[in-house]
Amino acid sequence: MTTPSLQRLMIAFLLVCAVGVAGRADSAGAASAADPSHQASPGVSGATDDSPDDVDAGDSSRSDNRFDRLNRTKWGRHRAWDGHQNSNLVSIGHDSTLAAGEHAESVVSIFGSSTSAGEAVTVVSIFGDTKVTGSAEDAAVAVFGNTTIDGKVDGDAVAVLGNVELGPHAEIGGSVVSVFGIVRRDPAAIVHGGVQNIFGADFGAFYGLRTWITHCLLYGRPLGLVSGLAWAWGLALGFLAFYVCLALLCRPAIDRCVQTFERQPGQTLLAAIVAMLLWPVLLVLLCVTVIGIAAVPFVMAAIVCAVLFGKAVMLAWIGGRITGPAAPQFGHPAFAVLVGGAVVLALYVVPVLGFLVYNLLGILGFGAVVYTLILAGRARQAAKVEPARAGVSPASIDATARSSIAPPSAEPEPAASEQPQTAASAAPAAPPPATASMPRAGFWIRMAALLIDILLVGFAMSVLHHVVHLHLLVLAAYGAVMWKLRGSTVGGIVFDLKVVRLDGRAVDWETAIVRALGCFLSLAVAGLGFIWIAFDGANQAWHDKIAGTVVVRVPSHR
Repeated sequence: MTTPSLQRLMIAFLLVCAVGVAGRADSAGAASAADPSHQASPGVSGATDDSPDDVDAGDSSRSDNRFDRLNRTKWGRHRAWDGHQNSNLVSIGHDSTLAAGEHAESVVSIFGSSTSAGEAVTVVSIFGDTKVTGSAEDAAVAVFGNTTIDGKVDGDAVAVLGNVELGPHAEIGGSVVSVFGIVRRDPAAIVHGGVQNIFGADFGAFYGLRTWITHCLLYGRPLGLVSGLAWAWGLALGFLAFYVCLALLCRPAIDRCVQTFERQPGQTLLAAIVAMLLWPVLLVLLCVTVIGIAAVPFVMAAIVCAVLFGKAVMLAWIGGRITGPAAPQFGHPAFAVLVGGAVVLALYVVPVLGFLVYNLLGILGFGAVVYTLILAGRARQAAKVEPARAGVSPASIDATARSSIAPPSAEPEPAASEQPQTAASAAPAAPPPATASMPRAGFWIRMAALLIDILLVGFAMSVLHHVVHLHLLVLAAYGAVMWKLRGSTVGGIVFDLKVVRLDGRAVDWETAIVRALGCFLSLAVAGLGFIWIAFDGANQAWHDKIAGTVVVRVPSHR
């Protein structure tokens, strides 16, 4: 979803909130008109004094008097509002002002301030200040702003992330509430309810944030050339200095990522999209495994570092395209980052284009870092597999070297008749090491071995009743330990199966743990990761592909 769409949704949500407040005021007004007990208030009785209907004070019928009073009250309200009974004063992006002598049901401002010197039911401001010097029948509320009362409010006076100020003529019929703000009260102010100060602190009503929202967010840009945004410019320049330091400290990595983006921009964008889609899935899987929850902060930190490093990469690319080979003396990526940062800061003040540039640089930079890491992993894997493709293994090279430097034996070769006796007296030969070139284990035999492991772990867990709910976690830990120590589980030993790495190295703890965690991914999608063994050409499950392992069948020596 694009940034303009998010802004439209936010504005629509705030509009719904404002309309809800106005509707609440309308319903409150209608209820008060229909409630006979509400007619005893002095304001209403004053309105009924101007009624043209003459009511006989000596009338003995109580029901008739009540009916007449209700009619006179309704007539008085209609006359007082003079056709403005359902009027609402709503503004978006600028202030709302109700002058003295005017009437309105609601005075609402979104990204602006509301000022009421007349008669209103509700006065509300969102990202703005609320000021009431007249009267409000219901409440006066400010969100991300201050609430100033120097008149009469029958309901509550509320400020969220702002302060409440009560003047000498303030009279509050309800309570005074300030959330993340303070209450300043004149000694002459009257509060009939209580005063609640929740998390009291003077944050200055977040004037800087309000300025940024009204002059930057609503225009679709990160920065603006207006007063009150010095903090935003300071933050942007601070990040630019951080990117320059990254270029100074990590020049080879910056250059490599820039080359990756220049040579393969399409793959870089694809890597960014895939990474953004998969990292939430990775976090969910880590949380599901319970043991992986400890890794969630590290994964989030790695993603943040990749995004920040990617921003430096894109600034270096932009600066390099501007300077080019014409200025070889300024070929350091730190200078390119500085030039690119100046250009990007200028683009940030352009409405709509500013947020587009900001988001695009983040996405492409993240993709450049991710795809560079992928290419580096592929190159490292190819370097390890290359000797195996040539048919030369470290063990054979070592054996050849030892035989070439061994001194010639002075004893003659034993006769053919003596060789069987020597072989019989010698110790049995060790089995050949398991390698990825051995026959691969199929789906059914692997499932049979897994069934044995499940039964074994289930039996052990049935004895430990207090941890019976950790079957999958214990099974994964059991598999990781057995793969590292024996290269196979008990079920695999029964069927002569062994887990080996594609690069020919021994299974270490890192590979075993990654393979165990990958089993949860294979199981999560209806077990499709395990079923994949039957259809994969290399008989690999998803966790095998993640860990770079295969399951082979070794010759039996029992």
